[in-house]
Amino acid sequence: MPVPSRRTAVAAPNALAAQAGIDVVRLGGSAVDAALAAMSVTFVTEPGIVSALGGAYVAVWPVGGGPVVIDGNVEMPGRGLPRERFGQGVRELWLDYAGGMTVHAGAGSVATPGAFAAMDLAHHRYGHAPWSEVVAPAADVARHGFRVGATAGSYLQQVGDPLFSFDTGTRAQLIGDDGRPLSPGDTLADDRLADSLEQIAHEGARALYEGELGRRVADHLQHEGGLLTRADLEAYEPVVRPATLTRLRDWQVATNPPPSIGGPVLAAMLRLLEGEVPSAAAMIAVQRTVLGHRRDRLDTASDLETAGAELLASLDALVLDAVPRSQHTAHVSVVDSDGLACAITASSGYSSGVTVPGTGLLLNNCLGEPELNQRGLHVLPPGTRLASNMAPTTARHDDGSVLAIGSPGADRITTALAQVISRYVIEGSRLQDAIDQPRLHVRLRSGDGIHVEHEPAPDISRTLASLGLAGTEHQANAMYFGGVGAAHRSSTGDVSAAADPRRAAATALG
Repeated sequence: MPVPSRRTAVAAPNALAAQAGIDVVRLGGSAVDAALAAMSVTFVTEPGIVSALGGAYVAVWPVGGGPVVIDGNVEMPGRGLPRERFGQGVRELWLDYAGGMTVHAGAGSVATPGAFAAMDLAHHRYGHAPWSEVVAPAADVARHGFRVGATAGSYLQQVGDPLFSFDTGTRAQLIGDDGRPLSPGDTLADDRLADSLEQIAHEGARALYEGELGRRVADHLQHEGGLLTRADLEAYEPVVRPATLTRLRDWQVATNPPPSIGGPVLAAMLRLLEGEVPSAAAMIAVQRTVLGHRRDRLDTASDLETAGAELLASLDALVLDAVPRSQHTAHVSVVDSDGLACAITASSGYSSGVTVPGTGLLLNNCLGEPELNQRGLHVLPPGTRLASNMAPTTARHDDGSVLAIGSPGADRITTALAQVISRYVIEGSRLQDAIDQPRLHVRLRSGDGIHVEHEPAPDISRTLASLGLAGTEHQANAMYFGGVGAAHRSSTGDVSAAADPRRAAATALG
């Protein structure tokens, strides 16, 4: 077995995913291979949270090259369908989750998936190990089984009855014989999912877009009244974009560019925080300003690429006033001692609740996420990339240090990352300490009002009192505030990783 001379650090949602990354490196794989293997295993081991048929962004900062983000986000489907088909095939469900919400599930909530297309392209450009060895650990875990972790188990318990019980295949997999959703510690295995992943391992991502597996997905959704067609899968292409760069003290921070929402919002927050000590007051002010512009313009923009670019341009010109207006994500961060960094964030929404018969593949509900479809259900033209909060990030220090970082957490992704990165870069906190510190998140109300969600912290409480702001104090290390995972390479080549205590997570070195 090849023994790599370089060292690699992995931060992932669970120990099986982190170990898969290290195992691929020991077979000669790169840091990108490690991130891809870890995310593939995550698709299996975080059921309900994320799945193989969702969207993903793969951020890579190669040694000696510029940072890029491979856009594998989901698209609006429906190529070739009559207009009367749009608006159908959905179930409106109330979920007792994150304070309660209404989402759309069912076949009509499924967007064209892009995660494996982006991951396959990232492997083609930056991988060293064979693709089959990158995906094989996921198939192996699916076939031999695993214990459901705390994050996925908690989600299944909260939403399992309405969301995972109406589809026969999903119910058989995620609802126990006693009629209750699986819970943390329960064992789960799926030979059908293992077979599908082995097919992807042998054929590449084209199995999902041009092959028999993709045809089964599209044909089932058409039968169930969904919009996804074979033409949508065949037309899907991942897009490689230069990352959005932001200078923050001695660091160059590279994040997701437009048409993502998450990347521009994170960059805007970091640019406004650059000259500030990251106090509670500064965090509230910056979040209030940037999230207000997001609500007013980005969330309803018809051209997200233009709107996101205008947000960043206005920051560069220091005229922010002129700017035109899902715990259901998972993140993996990897760096190696050579300086290659990779960060992957993936999402399948809240899940459609629909499993393709005979494949074990649970589908996304990204068309049914209320916060990302504020213009309405099924209003986008087929082929349009959907909005996204995801913001996988890489960074380089002037001394050669490297960072890969990201988080799940819906609209808390950007606020969590802004707080952790600013504390690490500006305040000089240790990386794990920056992740561990209490967080806050500004929720906008009608008009100019705000409500501050926060973890217990005296400085946050004092700040809210002095500003006369309303707030809700959550428990310490609340899952609501994301789950930041980071991997780091020092200027001397030492590697380390840090994981968030707010979610079940793991780190590994190899």
